[in-house]
Formats: sequence, structure tokens, C-alpha cells
Amino acid sequence: MDIDKINEMVLDILKEISNIGSGNAVTSLAKIIGKKINMQVPQVKILHLNEVTDILGSAEKEVCGVYFDIIEGLSGNILFILPMESACYLVDMLMNRTFKSSYTLNEMELSALAEIGNILAGSYITALSSLINIRLLISPPAITIDMAGALLSVPAISFGEIGDKVLFIQTTFIEGDYNVDGYFFLIPQMDSLNTLFKALGVEIDGK
Repeated sequence: MDIDKINEMVLDILKEISNIGSGNAVTSLAKIIGKKINMQVPQVKILHLNEVTDILGSAEKEVCGVYFDIIEGLSGNILFILPMESACYLVDMLMNRTFKSSYTLNEMELSALAEIGNILAGSYITALSSLINIRLLISPPAITIDMAGALLSVPAISFGEIGDKVLFIQTTFIEGDYNVDGYFFLIPQMDSLNTLFKALGVEIDGK
């Protein structure tokens, strides 16, 4: 199966998964911070890994990344990336304090962001698991602050020999006058892509 052959029907299915996952994530996030949150319709694309840094701004842009292994059901990784301004705003919402555009996040604040990433990733995985009827589990989150290029080098190295494509989901959460941009990347191994699309009833290779 060649991921380049993914058609509009497949993308429509992935978009529906993203809508459900994002909706569940918004509900969970709103309960945590005690505020009403809206969201824009998620953007879903299949991208080369080297295209991802262009979406994030540049390889040198500092971002907050929350990384997961998929440890049951499929093989691959999940990477949830927040621009630093969005990460800081999420922390301020959680801490119920006035928004500052940027500052150095301490260990407690990073732990809080890791838990948010865990909730958001869990929402997407739960939506996907329900649709394909395969039990999916992810590892505990690993969080880091680094340049976008450095963060993306991890999956690039891990999967460079079997494919360099990712499922990209951009979700914008809206609270008051502020937008929080989140970038969700599903980085599957090729055998798991076959499993995923077979479970969805989609034949990519025409067999």
C-alpha cells in the first residue's frame, strides 16, 4: 500500500475521527479549566515529515512537544505540538492567572501541559479506537521544550526507512479572545496503516 494513494474518502473518514476526537478534547479541557471553549473545524492532511516544520513556522521555532508511543493495537507514535504562546496560555488558564505571552515554564507547569497533552491524545485515540473496533493504548506522555526541527527529528529517524509521512491534524481551541493552536501528528508504521485502513473497510491498493 502506498500512502500517496489515499483518496478523498479516506481523508473524509480521518476528518470525522478528528472532529469526534477534537470535540471530546474540548469537552475535557473545558471541564478542567472551568471555562467555555469552542473550536474550529480541524484541518486534516497527509504530509511529508519535512513539510511539518513549514506549518510550524520554521525548524528553529521553539515549541512544546508531548510525545507518545502507541503500545497496543497499532505501531507508531503520536506527537502533540503547541507553539510556545499557546502552551503558556494553556498554563495560565489552568492556573487561573493573567495571560503572559511567554516565559520559562517550570516543572509543575510542564507536568500540567503533559497531562493536557495526555487528555487530548487520549481523546483522539479513543475516537479512532471506537471507529475501527481495535483496542488502542498509548504510553505515558514525555514532554519537552525544543526547536521544531529537533522534535521532529525523532520520528524522522525512527521511521525514515519505512516511510516519511504523517497524519496531520490542526485544531484551534478558542477561549474568549484567545486562540490555542494545537498540532497533532499520528506517525504510523506502514503495517499499521494497512491494519487501520482494512479496519475502516478501505482498500487502498485495489486488492
